[in-house]
Amino acid sequence: MLVTHISILPRTVLFLAVSSLLLTPALAMADVGPPPTDSRHFKTTEVTRHLKDLDAVVVTAIPLRDSYSDLSRPVALLAGERLDEVRASSLGETVAVLPGVQSSNFGPGVGRPIIRGLDGPRIAVLNNGLSSQDVSTVSQDHSPAVEPFLANQIEVLKGPSTLLYGSGAIGGVVNIVDGRIAEAPVGGFNGRAEMRLDGGDKHGNTNMFRIDAGNGSALSVHADGVYRNEKDYDTPKGRQVNSFIDTKSGSMGASFSGDFGFFGLSVARFHDSYGNPGEPGDPVAGDRGSWLRLHQDRYDLKAGLTDPWGEASALRFSLGHTQYDHIEFEGNEVGTTFGKRASEGRVEASFAFGGGWRTAFGVQGGDSTFQALGEESFVPKTNNKSIGVFGLAHNTFGLFQAEFGARGDQVKYDTDNGVTRNYHPGSLAFSGDLALSKQWRLTLNVDHAERAPVEEELFAKGPHIATLAYEVGRADLKKEKANQAELGLVFRNDWSDAKVSTYYSRYGNFIYLVDTGSTWFWDDGQRDLPVRQWSQANAIFHGIEGEATFHLAKNTSGSWDLRVFGDTVSGRLKNGGNLPRIVPARYGAELRWEDAGWRTSLSAKRYEKQNKVAVNETPTAGYTMVDAHLAYHIDVDSIAWEVFFDGNNLTNRDARVHTSFLKDDVMLAGRNYTAGLRMFF
Repeated sequence: MLVTHISILPRTVLFLAVSSLLLTPALAMADVGPPPTDSRHFKTTEVTRHLKDLDAVVVTAIPLRDSYSDLSRPVALLAGERLDEVRASSLGETVAVLPGVQSSNFGPGVGRPIIRGLDGPRIAVLNNGLSSQDVSTVSQDHSPAVEPFLANQIEVLKGPSTLLYGSGAIGGVVNIVDGRIAEAPVGGFNGRAEMRLDGGDKHGNTNMFRIDAGNGSALSVHADGVYRNEKDYDTPKGRQVNSFIDTKSGSMGASFSGDFGFFGLSVARFHDSYGNPGEPGDPVAGDRGSWLRLHQDRYDLKAGLTDPWGEASALRFSLGHTQYDHIEFEGNEVGTTFGKRASEGRVEASFAFGGGWRTAFGVQGGDSTFQALGEESFVPKTNNKSIGVFGLAHNTFGLFQAEFGARGDQVKYDTDNGVTRNYHPGSLAFSGDLALSKQWRLTLNVDHAERAPVEEELFAKGPHIATLAYEVGRADLKKEKANQAELGLVFRNDWSDAKVSTYYSRYGNFIYLVDTGSTWFWDDGQRDLPVRQWSQANAIFHGIEGEATFHLAKNTSGSWDLRVFGDTVSGRLKNGGNLPRIVPARYGAELRWEDAGWRTSLSAKRYEKQNKVAVNETPTAGYTMVDAHLAYHIDVDSIAWEVFFDGNNLTNRDARVHTSFLKDDVMLAGRNYTAGLRMFF
């Protein structure tokens, strides 16, 4: 396999780009066209300077393109000011501020979302509605090839989402919307830039820019980039050796749009290097630890037609192709090389019928080839082909609205050693929303979802160094099946916004990794590795989550809000025994104040001790994180500036992530600070 390493967006180019923005106020003062009212094609390029109210934001991961406040399904959204405040180096850490969502941890370079206790191949990570097409589900030390700092908004679909996105979304979806391809005309020249310095523990920096430009009627262009360099961080016990991150990412896009719809394409590159703090080497002896370098080229084409079959109809098409390579180094020597070539396409058609019915139908297909060469090539070269067809219908009956949907998929695996497996997962879904009064809403979601096993679960055989285990797959694994019911309650009036939900899921043939009690001697590491086999059993997940924001005051002293939140989930085998690495219960509070461009917040978040553990799994102590945020925002002509300062883990607590395979060796960062400057134009 050939692995191409191309230096992209070097620091000099990034700083020149940002500097040029600062020196061109005349361009920044160009008129910006008004936003469209037709939400079927979403204006993802518009840079909102100070977005606070998310109710009207269109959720693009839903085919009917409903606004956030109109959805009865459990969806969470980060955008505008809130997203700016929580952006982090990993996707998991960014979205972990949401109830029901936590993050895996393999050092700061790796963080996948965990939704209601489920992660890995059960959570689909999307980039503008198509799979990120990396290898982050194959191993816990692999990072998703996405960049939170370039997102306009991040959409989180909690619970089974196989109806919309197939087998890999049985636990939920995280969709990064970055607006590389404009779906509506861009007028003038606008964008944003950000520079931040990490002090205290990290001693690094993150810089980004984004530019959108157009003539206001047809042609729109886009460019963005990120450069991140963070050194080893400090913990309350000392430096966490080999926890560095170095990221370079960028994209360009262009589109034609108008009353007919839009058509466009984009090219993106993602280059990331990061250390594995679980294998730090010996810095004193000059022995470098294990580290990873990944590179992905991505090509996307998108198109949409407005009203092709009459008023309120739409047709959307997306096609993506990725070339992904990833090298794991043992010191300065190449250990294992991973490669993936993937193509995915998706077509959605929506219609409006008589009687208030709105419907959407779609087809989604993909073809990918995965290969690993070297010490950790414990999964054979595998080709995966899949195709799915889905449909949904929505209507409102007075105070009650309902949505029905169904999907069927075909998934096929072919390995280079002659093994073939075929699966036909299917999904059914119902969602209902009853307005009890002007303030109260009751929601109900019922889902039947099925998942095909992935390559690692089926075909693994060999040492998996990231988890320090010898993994054995099972080619005879059956489809995983889930039946879930969720009940939610929403309250809103002038002084508060609150929502709470409880859910119960029964899994048939739940796939998990079992410790067999046997060991295998690893010659290179001169140690015994436990033998773990992928197995199936019936399982039960249930939990509750909620949040409430109280608007305490809005007067001459400013606006005061208090937010409280919490979540807990339990995962166990039906015949007895806990499932491993289930997230702990969590709750917290945040007090916010805003006035005359100033805003500040102080929050405390408690992670409880996790002692509901599986066989051969150890408990993890609880901890409390105290964080603070301060920002000042000012508009100067057509340019807005924002200076900010963040403090995290202010009490310098020892903190270990229960879901991490490295929890005994790797701690979260100690007390640390970030200062930065944002510019919107």
